[in-house]
Amino acid sequence: MKLTAFQSKTLLILIPLILLLSTAIYFYGANEPTLPKMTVQEKKARFKNLIIPAIDEVYDELMVQYLDVSESLKLGSDNDMIEKLKIEYKAKTDNELLMALKPHPKSIAIAQAAMESSWATSRFFNEANNIFGVWSFDEDEPRIAALKKRGDKTIWLKRYPSIKASVRGYYRTLGRSAAFQKFRQLRLKTDDPYSLVKKLDRYSEKGAEYGDELTSIIKFNKFNTYD
Repeated sequence: MKLTAFQSKTLLILIPLILLLSTAIYFYGANEPTLPKMTVQEKKARFKNLIIPAIDEVYDELMVQYLDVSESLKLGSDNDMIEKLKIEYKAKTDNELLMALKPHPKSIAIAQAAMESSWATSRFFNEANNIFGVWSFDEDEPRIAALKKRGDKTIWLKRYPSIKASVRGYYRTLGRSAAFQKFRQLRLKTDDPYSLVKKLDRYSEKGAEYGDELTSIIKFNKFNTYD
């Protein structure tokens, strides 16, 4: 079929545009993290394989540190390590340091990781290893911008070199932020996850509802078996 002059000109315009669009899709679309379609069971199994080993490892390291510091304080030892930890965790007293260092039950960390990362499928997790939705306020640190803004404000989240680094950063945040002082005070007294999650109302804009959701996740998935 012979093309008219108008059709020929139209094709000459459209073909470069189509090629340009295809190139853009290839280069920019290929960079988006894509996951294969999974059942709920497969998604949860993948999440557990990725996240729980890191939480186990960090928890064990923090517990050893907590017990060592606790023993040193009982013996009246005065060493540089304790003073450095007080500075790092903004602790003014020995008791505040113990509150900061004691790791909370793993079930809470696992439940928060599941909620904040959408079972390890979120963009923040896949591009930045940010499991817990931890924000960044330091422009000099590695970070990633949220796709949606709040008004004219860009929301930044921390970028971590590994899953383990993200877990350690999460425990550190809960150990030193003034927002979680009541949480720290309670976790020094109890390891009951259902009592502790009620003190995480300031972790999310959901407030008290956040603790209720964490309780449901822990119970439904039997995450307390990891404690």
